[in-house]
Formats: sequence, C-alpha cells, structure tokens
Amino acid sequence: MQHVGFLLYPGFQIMSLAAVSAFEFANIELEEKVYEVHYLSEHGGPIANSLGMAMETEAFGDLALDTLIVAGAPGIRLPNAAETDFVRAALPATRRLASICTGAFFLAEAGILDGRRATTHWYVSRELQSRYPKIKMEEDRIFIIDGSVWTSAGMTAGLDLALAMVEKDQGIEVARAVARMLVVYHRRAGGQSQFSALLELEPKSDRIQKALAHARSNLKSALSVEELAEAAHLSPRQFSRAFRAETGQSPAKAVENLRLEAARLMMEQGRHPIDVVARETGFADRERMRRAFLRAFGQPPQAIRRAALQELQM
Repeated sequence: MQHVGFLLYPGFQIMSLAAVSAFEFANIELEEKVYEVHYLSEHGGPIANSLGMAMETEAFGDLALDTLIVAGAPGIRLPNAAETDFVRAALPATRRLASICTGAFFLAEAGILDGRRATTHWYVSRELQSRYPKIKMEEDRIFIIDGSVWTSAGMTAGLDLALAMVEKDQGIEVARAVARMLVVYHRRAGGQSQFSALLELEPKSDRIQKALAHARSNLKSALSVEELAEAAHLSPRQFSRAFRAETGQSPAKAVENLRLEAARLMMEQGRHPIDVVARETGFADRERMRRAFLRAFGQPPQAIRRAALQELQM
C-alpha cells in the first residue's frame, strides 16, 4: 500500500482535493486499498480551507510517505519555516514530491525547483519565475514531471497529475477506468483541452490497438485500409470487419478523428501555420482540414486557435 500525503495549511484551495478522487477510485477499481491518503499540516488538528470548512489533519512527523503533494491556495501563499523544512526533507525521503497550482511556491521556496522544469497556474507563473529565476518555467503545460518532482497548472490540473501518477503505478487500463468513473479525460495533451479520439474508440484486441498506434504515429501517411490491415496482421476484409465490430466506426472515420485530435492540439498551441498543421496531420491541404473541422467542431481551425488564445489570456 502506498501512503500519499497532502500538505494542507490555513486557507488552502479546496479544489486541490479533487486530486484525491484519482486515488480513491483507483482503490475502488482494483478492489483493494492500494493508496492510503493522509492530510498533513504543521501542528495537526482542524485546518480551515478556502471556504472555511475544516479538514482534520495529522501533524508533520515520521510517517513514511510514497508521495507528498502540496495543495494550492487561491493566491500566492509562501510556506513558513516548518513547512519549508518539511517539504525540503521530503525530496530524498519520498518517491514523488508534487505541487498543485500555487503549491509550486512551496517547492520553489525550499529550493527544490532550482534547475528543474516546472509549471504553475498561468496567472502567477511570471511571479514564480521572477521570484525564483533558476526555475525552468513552462507556463503552458498541464503538468510537468522532472525526475521525482511533479508540478501542475491550475487546480483541475491537479487531477490530471494524480491520474498520471495512477497510470505510472497501476498501468494505463486502471487510469482509463478511473478517468471514466470520474467522467474526465484520462490524459490531456499539451496545454489545452484534449479531444480524445483513442479514448472514445477503446479497441479490445491487440491487433486493432496496433493498427491505431500505427495510425497515430504516421498521420502524414495515406493510412489506407490496406496499410492499417498490414499493421494489424490481418487481411483488409478481416480488418475492416473487426475494426467496426470493436470500435463502432469505419477505419476511415477513426483516422479522420485521429487527424482532428492532432490538428486541434497544434492549432490550440498556436505555434504552427495552418498549412503546416494540415500537412503534418495528413489532411494534405488547409481546405480539406477546414471542412473536417466544421464537421467535427462546427468551427474552422482559425476560430479554435483564437478561442484557445483567449482562454490563456483570461
């Protein structure tokens, strides 16, 4: 059993505890208690969260933790001396040390983020970089893993981080099952929302999974039924029949959805010309990609990019 500690303090943002759900549902999915969660604070006892509700906590001590996660605050909250010492001591003592949202300031104050890649909520990312210039800040990421140190962006990104921990510990199938129970995507790519084509397909056989993995890794190719069937080691007729039976879609429709997923991510990141996006994701030209976006999202690629940029600026 792995012991996961959440470091809490007066006024911590209650949404930080959404991450607990990933560990809770992993226990439910596995039908055994693989995670035990502990709520920790300097002196123990009741700690009021951002809404004034009290959480009962254990005092810092010698509890052997596998993972320590520092909760975020509604604004910037720097740790006191005892909290700083506790976080610093956790680096060599735990397998993973993590922060949610502005909890990154705790790790930074302890010197743990010096020279490491890290992220935090976009609203305070420049302040974190200014206060601690040795951090390799990446403000457009959902979460970042640098060695044993994990940092996440906003509060909901803490759930993405916890799901990734479950995936590393228990495997991708358990993480997917937990994500389904929580009605969230099991993995959000990049810094924006994920349009998860593979999650929707969920093929059962290894052969169809291999074909989809081949497709996702070779989006610039034509990805004909013959090519996908070869990757699955089936005849084209057998492949088409098995693919539809397992996914409920034709191979052509699934390939288009994979192209859309990749193209939308590239558009949301706002770094590539539209012609380049179309070419890299296999749409061949921008007009074909525009028509696919309109069918799938009801908006052209440019509108998707504008909305993503506006969201980052909010």
